[in-house]
Amino acid sequence: MPNNTLVIKDGKITDNLWKIVSEDHSDLTQDGIILPYSLWLANQNELSQRVSEGKIGLLLEGDHNLQEQNEGIADFALIAINFPGFMDGRGFSVARLLRERYGFTGELRASGGVIRDQLCYLQRCGFSSFDLDADINIEAAVESLNDFSEGYQISVDLPTPLFRRRA
Repeated sequence: MPNNTLVIKDGKITDNLWKIVSEDHSDLTQDGIILPYSLWLANQNELSQRVSEGKIGLLLEGDHNLQEQNEGIADFALIAINFPGFMDGRGFSVARLLRERYGFTGELRASGGVIRDQLCYLQRCGFSSFDLDADINIEAAVESLNDFSEGYQISVDLPTPLFRRRA
């Protein structure tokens, strides 16, 4: 799982102010850490204040069941969704549900095995930042966010269908 020094955020290359930590991470006093859901769940009473202050992010997997596990999810400043490989599209659905059904308005980050060709579509599903694998050229990835000038279907970033946008 990436933890690069640079990420793409809001269409620009910027410093990564967040660090994904593992399940066995013991120092939960740090700011700017992204916790796996199970670690958050086990420590949420102690960490809820820091979550509301925007100091802790949440890491979800593509198979996370939002229907059953969504309490307090909209309170995080950042939610990262791990993509174990570019063929695993479950994170697209999780992102869209977070934005449209669960009211998440913070930074939504795609992390891991996504490829340049997917970034425009990830953005349409509501992702606002990307922590990509090290072998991806970050400058080319930024350019790919504008690969398509118009979307036909509705999406998180274009909720009005094309036929309604016509002048």
